[in-house]
Amino acid sequence: MEAFLDFFAGLPWWAWVLLFLVLVAIRDIFLQKAHTISHNYPIVGHLRYWLESIGPEMRQYFVANNREELPFNRIERSWIYASAKKENNYEGFGTDRDIYKHQHIFIKNAMIGFQMPENHPNHAHPYFLPCAKVMGAHNKRRKPYRPASIINVSAMSFGSLSAAAIESLNRGVEKCGAYHNTGEGGLSPYHKQGGDVIFHFGTGYFGVRSRDGGFSMDKLKVLVDENPCIKAIEIKLSQGAKPGKGGVLPGSKITPELAEIRGVEIGKDVISPPTHKAFSTIPELMEFIESIAEETGLPVGIKGAIGKIDQWQELADLMKKTGKGPDFITIDGGEGGTGAAPPSFADHVSLPWSYGFSSVYKLFLEHGLTDRIVFIGSGKLGFPGKAAMAFAMGADCINVAREAMMSIGCIQAQVCHTNRCPAGVATQSKWRQSGINIPLKSDRLAQYFNTFKKEFLEITHAAGYEHPCQFNMEDVQVNVDDDYLSSDIRRVYKYQKEKVPFNSMQEFYECEHLGGKAAMEKV
Repeated sequence: MEAFLDFFAGLPWWAWVLLFLVLVAIRDIFLQKAHTISHNYPIVGHLRYWLESIGPEMRQYFVANNREELPFNRIERSWIYASAKKENNYEGFGTDRDIYKHQHIFIKNAMIGFQMPENHPNHAHPYFLPCAKVMGAHNKRRKPYRPASIINVSAMSFGSLSAAAIESLNRGVEKCGAYHNTGEGGLSPYHKQGGDVIFHFGTGYFGVRSRDGGFSMDKLKVLVDENPCIKAIEIKLSQGAKPGKGGVLPGSKITPELAEIRGVEIGKDVISPPTHKAFSTIPELMEFIESIAEETGLPVGIKGAIGKIDQWQELADLMKKTGKGPDFITIDGGEGGTGAAPPSFADHVSLPWSYGFSSVYKLFLEHGLTDRIVFIGSGKLGFPGKAAMAFAMGADCINVAREAMMSIGCIQAQVCHTNRCPAGVATQSKWRQSGINIPLKSDRLAQYFNTFKKEFLEITHAAGYEHPCQFNMEDVQVNVDDDYLSSDIRRVYKYQKEKVPFNSMQEFYECEHLGGKAAMEKV
């Protein structure tokens, strides 16, 4: 035995390498049966799998050009990163975008832009840009709410995002007056760091879940009473990433903390069904909305990705007849979001945001209902130019998810569904998320939102308006095709946005229902 050990101890380093390769070759040829390439080409076949694993990174950093990548290209990501860090986010030598490309957006500037008077609120508060409508005003809810920011954090739950990421986002919105949508994972301690909160639940009813997996009104009332940070309730009907599909949270991922927050059992798989238990028809949905609003006093809204519009037609008919209904509607685009989904859903189910939003807004416009609803857009709208088009089409606020993630460090690695997010944003790995500096990242979220609002205001003023709610569909033009060339979006989508009542930003500043008080007091 001693001689045997002495023999191996005397082997040079290259012999150890050769021995290792021989063992790998034996394993490839005789033991493993899963990979034909490794069997037919032992050792070197592994190179193919390694190159494939780093392919996205190679394309992202060395192959794709600045405008080529999806879902967000390098120019878009760089603008968010620079804005979040208060760095130079300008570009020189003119745009490198093909401005004759299909669907390119043009915002029509005025000959003489809007000039702020001396006493204008934006002199003292340069990032003040609230929603022009008050959630719950029409339906006379007991606790109406005017979002203090027209850009806010979209629904992303604790579980899909890390604790450090959620806390960074909530502290960030508190610094810039925005609100933070909880996502359907329930209200966690990380959502309660000072920012306004929209409590969001889906078919799993996490956080307001009864023992049988249904909805508990009693739990919702307690939750709202104990957490004054909750300003509104959002019921998720569907989402852009996977409309019409439920989710599965494996038991292995359910920690004691997650189990307590979501109201589920430790170690057991939790299945979110594709549809709700609390209602199954549009009249039942209306009753559900009104019962929640009555019990909590809060504005209540719905979120959906758009496909068929027959049930939206039924909802509009019922709202017209009864004078009741949701206080806000969030339209999610089929572009997908942070929710992991099969490619068949992410690629093909539900309409892109502009198509879906125009279909629904037009429907409510025909019924004379748009004045009573706050319309929220969600679907890659976190850039001032795209936001201008959204407001021209009828949006009153926008929610951003992936853009907010990028502001706190997401690098678009596109591994959100694997729990191996290298930036610590979309993972429950304690090690990976330990790299997130929460005070720093919260500042960056706030800086991104503030930069967005500043540039959006500048675009608004260039168009001759004081507030983005004044945009109409003749103010924005898009390239259509080679025959029709370019047209304003009123002709493209065949409707004109209803005029939003607007007097002055000073009126919004003095509104008793204005959210984001902490941010305003700090300025």
